[in-house]
Amino acid sequence: MKTIIYVAAGLLLFSACNNKPDYDATGIFEATTVTVSAETAGKILSIGISEGDSIRAGENIAVIDTTLLMLQQRQIGSQRQSAESISPDIAAQATALRTQIAHQQHECDRQRRLLVDGATTQKQFDDTKAQLEMLNGQLTALLLTLGKNRTSISENAVAIQYQSEQIAEQIAKSKINSPLAGTVLVKYAEPGEYAVPGKALCKIADLENIYLRSYFTANQLADIKIGQNVTVIADFGGDEQYEYPGKITWIAEESEFTPKSIQTKDSRSNLVYAVKVAVKNDGRLKLGQYGEVRL
Repeated sequence: MKTIIYVAAGLLLFSACNNKPDYDATGIFEATTVTVSAETAGKILSIGISEGDSIRAGENIAVIDTTLLMLQQRQIGSQRQSAESISPDIAAQATALRTQIAHQQHECDRQRRLLVDGATTQKQFDDTKAQLEMLNGQLTALLLTLGKNRTSISENAVAIQYQSEQIAEQIAKSKINSPLAGTVLVKYAEPGEYAVPGKALCKIADLENIYLRSYFTANQLADIKIGQNVTVIADFGGDEQYEYPGKITWIAEESEFTPKSIQTKDSRSNLVYAVKVAVKNDGRLKLGQYGEVRL
């Protein structure tokens, strides 16, 4: 009787020693998700997506009303035209003064010749020369003033142009396009609602290229490296499991406490390292689904 007990105990001990898990790490399937938000304020005219839709990168998601922006752009355009219309015509305004200078220069030359012949006095020549210098001074001052006015008007027109370009950019951003190809997970807004910058419109995820965020103990780090091919086992409940080829794309630099939902090969380990394993989704894998990694 004692012999039977010993044999049974030995079988139980052998079974316990060989009951090792058929995986090296476990984790949850995740994907790259993007929350698409409005960048301008206005009423949402349309949202051409529904939850579960597959969309392409650059495909239109929503359109926001741009009526007020268009009116502002027209107003700014009128302001720029008005500013440019009052810009001084420097050549035209200086023509009369240049004519006087030319006439006075001719008179000054004449007085110089008369002075040489003794037909005029030095005072008359000096008065003529002083008048010429005064006219040249007036021309210099006029050109300086008109130049400053034109520069100020030009700078104002440029500033107005920048405002117009900013509004044009806002109008362009009123048509919101998808930043990536993927699947619409959540739709947060509906047509008729008012959008403000930062308001979330939808969440999109790339469900074709997902990854398993798994956790390895410190003792296992020597056995893994970035670029390494591994086997990923997806658990669909019961005995239904599927194997997928995976590749390690990222290993955390710092350890963390083992998440409660994660099982490790060494149940005594408290600290683990997160590892991303890229997997090509065949349509069956779902976000949040449990998975295992076998090296």
